[in-house]
Amino acid sequence: MENKTISRIGVLTSGGDAPGMNAAIRAVVRTCKYYNLESYGIYRGYEGMILNDIRKLETKDVAYILERGGTFLKSARSAEFRTTEGRKKAFDNLQKHNINALVVIGGDGSLTGAHLFFEEFGIPAVGLPGTIDNDLSGTDSTIGFDTACNTAIQAIDKIRDTASSHDRLFFVEVMGRDAGFIAINAGIGSGAAATLIPEKKMPVETLIERLKSRAKAKKQSNIVIVAEGGKSGGAMEISEKVRKILPGYDIKVTILGHLQRGGSPSSFDRLLASKLGVAAVEGLIQGKYDVMAGIINNKVVYTPIKRAIVDDKSVDEDDFRVAKILST
Repeated sequence: MENKTISRIGVLTSGGDAPGMNAAIRAVVRTCKYYNLESYGIYRGYEGMILNDIRKLETKDVAYILERGGTFLKSARSAEFRTTEGRKKAFDNLQKHNINALVVIGGDGSLTGAHLFFEEFGIPAVGLPGTIDNDLSGTDSTIGFDTACNTAIQAIDKIRDTASSHDRLFFVEVMGRDAGFIAINAGIGSGAAATLIPEKKMPVETLIERLKSRAKAKKQSNIVIVAEGGKSGGAMEISEKVRKILPGYDIKVTILGHLQRGGSPSSFDRLLASKLGVAAVEGLIQGKYDVMAGIINNKVVYTPIKRAIVDDKSVDEDDFRVAKILST
């Protein structure tokens, strides 16, 4: 498709929130201002697009949000946008505001929506990888992933204090329904006894042997990290299996849950989100449509959305090997 003249850019956040989304929104608005373009905030994601909850944004509207977690544009999942009729409503509302390009910040579902919208109505769109799961290809890290890892490790450090004080075995469940990036990073960073991720199945017998080995080595505490979607089951399920085999262990379970989504974004996530926000607007100006902006080897790259959401991105085998070595 030939390049269009971009004059008004709509920006939205969709799906699960991630620390750094506000930094990305801020970067989009300020970059629009730099290039004499108008920016519009679409509140509550695609649902807000359907409901015409769209407002013009000025630079003052994005002041003092760099350090805030979550997204001031709010986020929501929209069942109606999954229908052709819903997307037509959304398109008509964009037309009312003369919005002729989009920046969509979110995970694979959000970027899929941007791709469909471009295919059906020709609205140029650039997606930004805003998800703590780090499961989109086309970028080394997604917005929010670093902060989520830091939050998980800080929580695990506190849990270790009580685990050591009482010789307890803790199972800590982190987010990562389909990808074990948070779990493996938290496992290495916190010195976990074992890390269970969706990409690998660890038989309970293997885990038992590892725990017995650590007991012989007189390890003061044992913390097992479990990704919520692990092939071996969730933290509660695994803890019950271990309890039956090792009834003498004082076993506790902590599920970190949405704690990992919140909090002020790390310096890394602020920088990543800011760079990608600029890249999104500049990409649209340059005629890069239906792509996701990411950073690989410290360079901005544009990957077709279809490839970014379809290509498998899983935990590096070397990371898993390192975690195993360091858990002995």
